Amino acid sequence: MAGGLAALLDDIAAIARLAAASVDDVTAAAGRASMKAAGVVVDDAAVTPRYVTGFDPSRELPIIKKIAIGSLRNKLLFILPAALLLSQFAPWALTPILMVGGIYLSYEGAHKMLEWFGIGEHAAQEPLPAIERSQEHEDQMVSGAIRTDFILSAEIMVIALNEVAAETFVSRAIILAVVGIGITLLVYGAVALIVKMDDIGMSLAARESEAAQKLGAGLVKAMPIVLRVLSVVGVIAMLWVGGHILLVGIDELGFHPIYEFVHHAEEVVAGALTAISDVARWLTNTFFSAVLGLLVGIVVVGIVALIKRLRGSTPAHL
Repeated sequence: MAGGLAALLDDIAAIARLAAASVDDVTAAAGRASMKAAGVVVDDAAVTPRYVTGFDPSRELPIIKKIAIGSLRNKLLFILPAALLLSQFAPWALTPILMVGGIYLSYEGAHKMLEWFGIGEHAAQEPLPAIERSQEHEDQMVSGAIRTDFILSAEIMVIALNEVAAETFVSRAIILAVVGIGITLLVYGAVALIVKMDDIGMSLAARESEAAQKLGAGLVKAMPIVLRVLSVVGVIAMLWVGGHILLVGIDELGFHPIYEFVHHAEEVVAGALTAISDVARWLTNTFFSAVLGLLVGIVVVGIVALIKRLRGSTPAHL
């Protein structure tokens, strides 16, 4: 009896050690996958604040909450199951699907950039004052943010999936869920902190401490500039990520000249800047990715504008 109990306890201990090792493996794999997707995470954090610019401050956190919930829904209910099923039964389909997302991001980024130069259907319109932004407008902005997040989230999850492709199906599912939840909390927690930083500054400015008052005043003055910069960075990030998806996807589909040109440019720049060769390669790839995204985006903007014009000139009975 004692021997049987000792054997049972040994088995329980072995199972506990195995479970702990599995948790460690999942944590480590999730960490590797998250780090690999870090570049897209930065893009996601940069893109989101522009969707709350101009709204009443009391609506900023609720809007971010709505977008964060939509982001979690994107990752866990749509992208995660689809990515797992595709990776299991049709891995060849992941690249074309990602490229469609890259085209969408390039279109969005190019559309916004053209507006900066007074080109486009919304270019001449002034932003609505915060008091005039209706619930319908808020819903439209949230919907647009969630659509953009879907593409970025898909890129994050597919990058993470590639990092854990050797794991079992169940392990991949758990790791991707951990990555999806963790990155969403990180991104939208950071976004919430950014957009409310001016309120934090005002609170500090109202304190008795002179140092707190100076810090608070500095934050209040700096945040409008920070938000404008982030808005610009967000647009450029969409072009960069969209272009990079297309650059890699075109190469994986068998057309190599564009990728080879960019790779050659990376090596040339890295050779000239040996002290910072890795950074030079990254910056070169980022530059050409953004240029490709902009070019593709402009073409798509033109196609969309042409389709709208043709529809507008088509008789109603047709």
